Amino acid sequence: MSIHVGIGGWTFEPWRGAFYPPKHPQKRELEYAGQHLTGIEINGTYYGSQKPESFANWAASVPGGFRFSVKASRFATNRKRLAEGAGSIEKFLNQGVTRLGDRLGPIHWQFMATKTFERDDFASFLDLLPETLDGLPLRHAIEVRHESCRDQTFIDMLRERNMALVFADSDEFPCIDEQTADFTYARLQRSQEEVETGYDDAALDHWAQQARNWAKGERDVYIFFIAGAKVRNPAAAQALIARLAA
Repeated sequence: MSIHVGIGGWTFEPWRGAFYPPKHPQKRELEYAGQHLTGIEINGTYYGSQKPESFANWAASVPGGFRFSVKASRFATNRKRLAEGAGSIEKFLNQGVTRLGDRLGPIHWQFMATKTFERDDFASFLDLLPETLDGLPLRHAIEVRHESCRDQTFIDMLRERNMALVFADSDEFPCIDEQTADFTYARLQRSQEEVETGYDDAALDHWAQQARNWAKGERDVYIFFIAGAKVRNPAAAQALIARLAA
């Protein structure tokens, strides 16, 4: 089994001194994060394109076994008709994502909370997502944020395509707990600033056991601490990694 635990992004000023050592060079923050975490969700790609050289440099900054997930462009997902997003999908995927090489984890496609489930439109969109790119296999994680997506038809559509339905533990959005692929993608969003590790011991023990359960049957698992008390997320990720290693 392979369980990757991390955070969203690696550049956040409050982490300097809380996660990164005082006076640690900012240009080496990713290298430091790669030594203490096992995954990062790249979120800058959601807002705009990156240079191919950036992906290559990011891959070179982290050790073997580390995985990046890449958040897909909002221009591909935040649209009335998903089936019309082929151009945006192609532009996003061809910006250099595969330069991450064997550090490439899932592609994370996040939809707005107002996006309701429409069978034919979603099916057309999912069919636009390629299984491979530049010779690399691609994994797709689909995050929906509207209750209408709690639909067996939608779940079956993902399962037929081996695409993961994102498990989003959040106070704001529905959590649909269904395994639809040969990997699990979870985003944990309840860290608390008053708790040094973001989550208390009981919660961390729960997520460690849940991660092991998800990993049964040689399923890869990706867990990212996102939002909540963001300043605590690196500590939460490190505490979970320590439990899984025990």
